Amino acid sequence: MNLRKRAIVTGGTRGIGRAIVKELASENCYGVFFSDVAFIYNSCEECVEEIRKEVNNPESVIYGFKADASSYEEAEASVEEAVKKLGGVDILVNNAGITRDNLLLRMTPEEFDKVIQVNLKSVFNYTKAVIKYMIKQRYGRIINIASVVGLIGNAGQANYAASKAGIIGFTRSAAKELASRNITVNAIAPGFIETDMTSKLNEKQKQMLLQNIPMQRFGKPEDVAKVVAFLCSSDADYITGQVINVDGGMVMS
Repeated sequence: MNLRKRAIVTGGTRGIGRAIVKELASENCYGVFFSDVAFIYNSCEECVEEIRKEVNNPESVIYGFKADASSYEEAEASVEEAVKKLGGVDILVNNAGITRDNLLLRMTPEEFDKVIQVNLKSVFNYTKAVIKYMIKQRYGRIINIASVVGLIGNAGQANYAASKAGIIGFTRSAAKELASRNITVNAIAPGFIETDMTSKLNEKQKQMLLQNIPMQRFGKPEDVAKVVAFLCSSDADYITGQVINVDGGMVMS
């Protein structure tokens, strides 16, 4: 198998997604040389050039494609564009996600539907769009970014928790369908990670959350990105249908 892999990452401009793009494009990533990475974004046009400058491997080529991940038509079109540029696709990381937090009593149908469409339907959209290429070459690595909230729930996040729990169920079903084609499908469930989302918390809220984290700190986007890289590597060839928590010990089962 060629050590030069081709990856597509959705939601690649900020936080965890940005760290994943940079990790997969870096040199000697788990012994795999990721020459080209395409990321999908819905906003932040300027981020495309920023990320290219941040990647520490001058031989890697970074492509950015603007698309609404919740639209199957746009997802399919962006995958076709990416495959043409990359020359194929070996890895898909489904990371696109939003929040529209509200107590259930006050949550609008629009707030619920939007989160499900962006967080969960996008996973279906991009997985369906890439697997025809992966099945043909009999190789693929799919990593879906879920959340510990999808495992334990969280007040004020019924829509987000439902979307992330759905990703976990989707991951396990897809893993069973695609295993015979040498395509692995796994999920990562991050806990509280230092992103734009957690930066909005005040000090009191942060201290309350830290009480539930044995390691007594929030994670960094790079903590998640390195697990993604591992799951893409040959070291993880016999791992599929799994959910790996990256949460400092917050959720143990």
